[in-house]
Amino acid sequence: MTKIEPPRERACERCGRREVWDVGRQVWRALEEDGDRKVGRAHCLHEWDINGTYSPIADA
Repeated sequence: MTKIEPPRERACERCGRREVWDVGRQVWRALEEDGDRKVGRAHCLHEWDINGTYSPIADA
């Protein structure tokens, strides 16, 4: 059986915003490093670093 594994972390290539997937809340949330939230720019049209090299298909 094939299992789909979505990404767990992503970063915007334009503004540097970094997000992690919150499993409990089922939402993306800004990553915190050393107490600093990596929020990027508020009005950025984010270009996430998930591209054709990422494969969501995992063996089950």
